[in-house]
Amino acid sequence: MRRTNSDFMTGVPELLILKLLISRDMYGYEIAREIESANGEGLSISEAILYPTLHSLEKRGCLKAKRKTVNGRTRVYYSATKSGRVRLNSMMAEWQRITSIVSEMLGRRADASIR
Repeated sequence: MRRTNSDFMTGVPELLILKLLISRDMYGYEIAREIESANGEGLSISEAILYPTLHSLEKRGCLKAKRKTVNGRTRVYYSATKSGRVRLNSMMAEWQRITSIVSEMLGRRADASIR
């Protein structure tokens, strides 16, 4: 059984990553685990999506990366910048607009078209 539908995932990793990093600094693996645990593992983000998204956000100035040594291991922690907060607010507004439209469309009586 597929846990996610890639056709619906465009932009979702960026939105979730920014939302998490608004509240605290996190490293990559921690971000991935947080996303999974927040939704009962119904949605996961692979490393192949996570790290390119983090690097893209950093390149665009939405995130800052900082290396920290924890228990002898070096980790890259990411934090949201002011630009990242602006980007998140914009994305959240657009997400709410789109989901409202889709919910309205799905809620319409479709009995006649289903037959």
